Amino acid sequence: MAKNEEFGEDFRFLVRMVNTDLDGKLNVVNALTGIKGVNHRLSRIVTTQANVPLYERIGNMTDAQIDAINQALESIEDYTPVWMRNRRMDPVSGDDAHMVGTEIDLTLEEDINSLKKIKSWKGHRHERNLPVRGQRTKANGRTGATVGVQRKKK
Repeated sequence: MAKNEEFGEDFRFLVRMVNTDLDGKLNVVNALTGIKGVNHRLSRIVTTQANVPLYERIGNMTDAQIDAINQALESIEDYTPVWMRNRRMDPVSGDDAHMVGTEIDLTLEEDINSLKKIKSWKGHRHERNLPVRGQRTKANGRTGATVGVQRKKK
């Protein structure tokens, strides 16, 4: 019970937001940076938009405050400028969007699969696990077992 006395009766050590476990001991601004796609600047904007105290521990937040933060994360496009979004000029829809959480991984995987499907050079390089952006392959980027210099047997 010594830990709960330090943090309070209703303190949560883990707070689940956007399919990510956040450390309850951190303040809101720093805890939100644990979500993929949310940096320090965006976390400050989200907490301000949700009318939540910036430097209160996220483990002390009420359910209503956590829901307000979740709502603010879902509607990031409504109150952030276009230059701040991480998915500008989407190739499929042409929209500017901001992806958060596992959405980023799924979109990246879809993009790579579409490059493979249209048989582009980048897709070809991705299929063979080779460098995609023009790096050299003779000396760097080697994979597999490392083979050293062999001695001649006497």
